[in-house]
Amino acid sequence: MPSHTVIDLQDPIFLAHRGGKLRTSTTVPLDSREDLSVAYTPGVARVCEAIAADESLARTHTWRSNVVAVVTDGTAVLGLGDIGPAASLPVMEGKAALFRQFADVDAVPICLDTKDPDEIVAAVAAIAPSFGGINLEDIAAPRCFDIEDRLKARLDIPVFHDDQHGTAVVVLAALTNALRLQDRRAEDLTVTIVGAGAAGVAITKILTEAGVGDVIVCDSTGIVHEGRGRLNSVKARLATFTNRTGRRGDVTAALRGADVLVGVSGGSIPESALEGMAPNAIVFALANPTPEVAPETALRHAAIVATGRSDYPNQINNVLAFPGIFRGALDAGAPQITEAMKLAAARAIADIAAEDLAADRIVPSPLDPRVAPAVAAAVKAAA
Repeated sequence: MPSHTVIDLQDPIFLAHRGGKLRTSTTVPLDSREDLSVAYTPGVARVCEAIAADESLARTHTWRSNVVAVVTDGTAVLGLGDIGPAASLPVMEGKAALFRQFADVDAVPICLDTKDPDEIVAAVAAIAPSFGGINLEDIAAPRCFDIEDRLKARLDIPVFHDDQHGTAVVVLAALTNALRLQDRRAEDLTVTIVGAGAAGVAITKILTEAGVGDVIVCDSTGIVHEGRGRLNSVKARLATFTNRTGRRGDVTAALRGADVLVGVSGGSIPESALEGMAPNAIVFALANPTPEVAPETALRHAAIVATGRSDYPNQINNVLAFPGIFRGALDAGAPQITEAMKLAAARAIADIAAEDLAADRIVPSPLDPRVAPAVAAAVKAAA
C-alpha cells in the first residue's frame, strides 16, 4: 500500500464505492412459469441450437452485440503504477459505468492475476465469445503493444487499448481546434511529445497519420533517434519516421522551436524548456493528477493550454472518445477499429467544440450529451 494512503471508510469517496459501482439487470420478465420457460429452460435450448447451427445469431440473440470486456492486469493504473488486479477493479468498474452512462454499452470489468503476455492473450481469447469488443486498460508498456497486436490478429471483434488510442483521438481533436483558432496547418507544425509509453506512441502515430509536419519523441533518456542505443523495438520503429531533422539531446533540445508540446510522461518539464518554443505555442500537459508543467506556468509561454484535469479548461479526457467509438463499432458489426475510424472520431469531437470555439474551449465537456452519439455515427460511417 502506498505510504500516503489514508483510509477513512466514512469518507464520501469510500461510501460511494461501497458495494461497487455496477450491477446486472434483466431485459425480460421473470414473473411466471411461462416467463421462466421462455427465458430459461426449455425455451432457451432452441436458441442455443440455432446458434450452434449459425454462430452469427449470437450477435443478435444474446447480449454480445452490446457488451465489452474491460480488461487489465493492473500494471499501469492511473498515475499509481503497478498496484495489481484487485486494486485496479474500482477503475475498471468506473470505466464500465462510463460505457453505460455515455453510450448505452454494457461493460464487464475483467482484472487478470497475471503479467505474462502469453497468459493475458490466452485468457482474453478464451472469454472473447461472450463479448462484442475488448477494451484493454491500464496495461504497462511495452507489453501492451504486443498484447493488443496479438489479440487483434486472433479475434474477429474490436480490440482497443484505450490508454493508447482513446488518448490519441482526443489529443488530435484538441489540436485540430487549436489550429482552427490560430489559422494554422498541421503540415507546418513541429510537435514534441514528452513520454514514449502507450499514449505517447499512439499520439505519435495518429498525428503522423493526420499529416503533422514533424514529430519529435522524447523519453526519460532524451530524444528518440535512429542513432541512439538501447531502444526497444517500439521506440526503434518510432525513430524511423519521427525526428526528421535528426535532433539530439534532452527535453530542452526537443522543445527548441517546437510549435506544440504534448506531455504524457508523468514527469515534470522545467519552465526554462518552454522558453525555447515557437511563438503562439500550444501546450498539452496531460499527466494526472500533476501535469508535467503547471497550466499557470505554461500560459506564460503558450497561447493555448490543455491538461487532463477537470478543474482546468480544455480537459483532454478519454471519455470523449471510447464510449462513442465502441458504440459505433458495435452498431456497425465491425471486426476491428481502424485508423480511419479513429480519425473520424477525432473529427466528430472537434466539430462539436468548433461550434463555440475559444482558447479555453478547444474540446467539448466530457458531460456533453452530443459527443458519444456524434462519435458513434462517425465511426459507424467510417466502418
